[in-house]
Amino acid sequence: MESSRFLHKKIRDVFAETGKVVIGQEKLVNRLLIGLFTGGHILLEGVPGLAKTKTINTLAKVLDLGFNRIQFTPDLLPADLVGTMIYNQKSGDFEVKKGPIFANLILADEVNRAPAKVQSALLESMAEKQVTIGDESYKLDRPFMVMATQNPVEQEGTYPLPEAQVDRFMMKVFVDYLNKVDELEMVRKISNINDNYEPKQILNKDEIEAIGQEINRITISEMLERYIIELVFATRRPAEYGLKDEARYIQFGVSPRAGISLYKAAKALAYFDERDYVLPEDIKALVHDVFNHRIILNYEAEADGLTTHEVIDNVLKRVAIGR
Repeated sequence: MESSRFLHKKIRDVFAETGKVVIGQEKLVNRLLIGLFTGGHILLEGVPGLAKTKTINTLAKVLDLGFNRIQFTPDLLPADLVGTMIYNQKSGDFEVKKGPIFANLILADEVNRAPAKVQSALLESMAEKQVTIGDESYKLDRPFMVMATQNPVEQEGTYPLPEAQVDRFMMKVFVDYLNKVDELEMVRKISNINDNYEPKQILNKDEIEAIGQEINRITISEMLERYIIELVFATRRPAEYGLKDEARYIQFGVSPRAGISLYKAAKALAYFDERDYVLPEDIKALVHDVFNHRIILNYEAEADGLTTHEVIDNVLKRVAIGR
């Protein structure tokens, strides 16, 4: 119990310390921490200038983790990501030169700008927590999390991400503009040339692992477990749940990973609220982030202007707890 109180205080301190550098992005920090503590990866989408990179960089310092930012471009090669074999003239042997993927937190900036071979190399690291260089496979350091960003504005020169890779992301989080109060505070802070605050380290790797173990012990009732499954199946068989319009529009429902991700994320959210059990509100708060990139709509939905966000809203209305 004492260790739980200590770790809960540490998490509150992480939010507070990050907030000294990054203004108004509490939800983003929350989702990144959920991913980190539960072993998931996060896909971020938002227009430039919303402090996505700064948030991740600050979090790495607060958590004392290795951080690398990789700018994805059309000419990027897999070796630029994972590393390559180089010839050592002195020894006459080939040696491994490890790439930037060998860190705890990876920011894959504008991930959809890189070609398929690079995406494949990234997918191996996300799925297997290892990379292959030459004939050898190398384990990545734990914790390991990929945070990828997509720019929804510029689509020229981009490659659509393979569904298999998109599904590997635990959540897709939309980063929106700040409200007026936070925007004013941010402008004042950034405009102050003397403001060069360096965030303090709050958590270490052992404590991050301990938090993960604590989250694993959070209880979730059988009724809420069934609720998660019903939400998943409502996207696959919408007609059975009275979602007749959605049945016309949904091409593919969510994958089994959606249920697993929602289950883990709900436990983490309960832990952040210092509860040892999951509430229905935890599930409802996360279902958009977990489902939105996994539901594939057909062309008819696009023509009628229907979004996955609206589909998920309708699913939540139709699926009752204890169904």
